[in-house]
Amino acid sequence: MVARPVVDLQQLGADFVRDPYPVYAGLRAEGPVHRVRDADGAELWLVVGYEACRAAFTDPRLSRDWIRSGDISQIMNTEQNQPALAHMLMSDPPDHTRLRRLVAKEFTPRRIEALAPRIQQIADGLLEEMVAGGNRQADLIASFAFPLPMTVICELLGVPELDRDAFRSWSNEMVARTSPEAEALAYQEMPAYLAELIAAKRADPGEDLLSAMIHTVDAGGDRLSPDELIGMSVLLLIAGHETTVNLIGNGMRALFAHPDQLADLRADFGLLDGAIEEMLRYDGPVETCTERLALEDVEMGGVTVPAGSTVLIAMADADRDPERFKEPDRFDIRRDARGHIAFGHGLHYCLGAPLARLEGRIALRSLLERCPDLALDADAATLRWMPGLLIRGVRELPVRW
Repeated sequence: MVARPVVDLQQLGADFVRDPYPVYAGLRAEGPVHRVRDADGAELWLVVGYEACRAAFTDPRLSRDWIRSGDISQIMNTEQNQPALAHMLMSDPPDHTRLRRLVAKEFTPRRIEALAPRIQQIADGLLEEMVAGGNRQADLIASFAFPLPMTVICELLGVPELDRDAFRSWSNEMVARTSPEAEALAYQEMPAYLAELIAAKRADPGEDLLSAMIHTVDAGGDRLSPDELIGMSVLLLIAGHETTVNLIGNGMRALFAHPDQLADLRADFGLLDGAIEEMLRYDGPVETCTERLALEDVEMGGVTVPAGSTVLIAMADADRDPERFKEPDRFDIRRDARGHIAFGHGLHYCLGAPLARLEGRIALRSLLERCPDLALDADAATLRWMPGLLIRGVRELPVRW
């Protein structure tokens, strides 16, 4: 087998966080599996290339069950028995199968499509507020891209309005921490809050998803445990908004950088569905998957990944692989981008993908119709990026109209 030196990702490109794609492409040219060091100094194994990434997603030797099979401190600053982690994204079959079954019926295409009028209403209200000031400038993330999906998922779950700022802070630390201490605090505070909210919903249930999860019993008498209710709520709240925030933000950045295609989309919203898929492929909101654990020595692409290793799957690179997509570094809203893995692949494929797509379609159309001359109001090179390898997006996106 081929021995691999450790590659420091930050040293491969002067601007890796802003534009990691050339770095990934260079690695892909050498092979599909690499031992790398991330910005925190942690060593892990990175899988690149479309076919290799798809294969890794479906390899049962690469586990998500860090609670039972690994040491959670390898990947996050919290304790091994943290209730916030008792969810399907941190489990393997048969536990994953059971947990997904208990919530999947709330995310059917029919139920998601029924949310469209309310999502449109929220989008219209946010845009009305954004343009009301008269200065014709705003931060698109704070004014629109964040509050839209956060309001939707909080309403869906039944989280009170006044608590949503706290959720944004906790979520940010969990997906792109500012410090180990801040991450640890978020993992203390969010589950404690949710435990109280779940107790209140148990005593006085409503029409929301959290109430439904508390009281749902399947045909076999199975139901979510108290820790699983907390864990699933954490997963749905974070995954339910982070993807859409950065789908909107990254999508608009791509359109600003390609004004001809922005003009085409404004002229023909029949291109919108394809544009959304191309945005997901070209610069998706999730750069690499959540960490996998090698349960045994795993041979991939002539390289042996040792048992106990942390493995990341570079979805961002897979969707720029020329073996799968012709001229992959070219943004083209008319491209057939189907087959991208921006939402993952296999049994952990994102349950909320239909909701993210629906929110993205409504958000982009509403934004471009309400502000037809919307433009970037900053030098793209100066934008501040989310840290880490998980979420890909900017912290602010100044715009003018």
